[in-house]
Amino acid sequence: MRGDHAVVRPVREADLEAVLELALRGGNGLTSLPPDRAAIARRIAAAERAMEDERARAEGAPIMLVTEIGGRVVATGMIFARIGAEWPFYSYRITRQAAVCRALARSKAQRLLNLVNDFDGETEVGGLFVDPRMRGMALGQVMARSRYLFMASHRHWFGNHVIAELRGYQDGEGRSPVWEAIGRHFYEMEFGEADRIGAIHGNQFIADLGARYPIYISMLPPAAQAALGRPHDDGRPAHAMLLEEGFRDEGYVDIFDGGPTLVAEIDRVQTISTSRSAVFLGDRAGGAPALIAAGQAHDFRLVRGFATLDGAGLQLDPESAHVLRVSPGDMLRLAPIKGRLQ
Repeated sequence: MRGDHAVVRPVREADLEAVLELALRGGNGLTSLPPDRAAIARRIAAAERAMEDERARAEGAPIMLVTEIGGRVVATGMIFARIGAEWPFYSYRITRQAAVCRALARSKAQRLLNLVNDFDGETEVGGLFVDPRMRGMALGQVMARSRYLFMASHRHWFGNHVIAELRGYQDGEGRSPVWEAIGRHFYEMEFGEADRIGAIHGNQFIADLGARYPIYISMLPPAAQAALGRPHDDGRPAHAMLLEEGFRDEGYVDIFDGGPTLVAEIDRVQTISTSRSAVFLGDRAGGAPALIAAGQAHDFRLVRGFATLDGAGLQLDPESAHVLRVSPGDMLRLAPIKGRLQ
């Protein structure tokens, strides 16, 4: 068996140093995984509770998955079963308001930013990060899609909708035009500091200090207007993957940097809707490329391998079966990587 087989599994307490190293490589832009030892230790402890305690999930504890290659953690991905539990989940929603003056025979439509909590109680995917030294292996796609297969395997843990927040656009000097136009005036701090406070201490300060009334977009500088709903250049591949999965842009943006927040019905997410559950029959060489998941909760494991599916059940290439530690009769869930399973 090759020693470089990528395996996705739930995070463990022993992964603290490896996850911290990834967070440090990600920097402050990775708000779901702040580069702070104590914050990551708390997040890992909460993630372990989320695997066994429904109340912990309902209170906002994250589910954290990691990709391991040769015993080294090289990627992370997260699912928040319920957002807006500990603190309200804030977004701006872009709306349109029309005005008509009949005396002047003139009409004018304005776009506004409205502070909303529309996603409280829904599910969120985030925290997707791949060690830059491991890029080019499609690990980002595997890590992203593994979250959806986990959701399909534990469907009753989650709500009806799932959202994904994307990091917003920054200029060549690393400045966020949206933060400079809006956030700085309310919070009187640098963008990185606000990001760090929200990631480590929660976002109650948003409600305490933030805008309380709609903001007219036409009054913002042109650079900020253009940045609303625009993902960071590094996030364009993730944005494309989300759209391929069936996520939609419904006009929600992040309150700090204006990055897009995409939304989908969970049961219509492509990986979930095309996944299949089948009994494992045994080893067989060949088959179609697929993501194959086994186990529940702490025992969840996922690999990228080859599968043959028919009316009787599922056969896997020997290496994938070995890595998943499955025996004939075990139930597996799989999703095609491309085309149809055969």
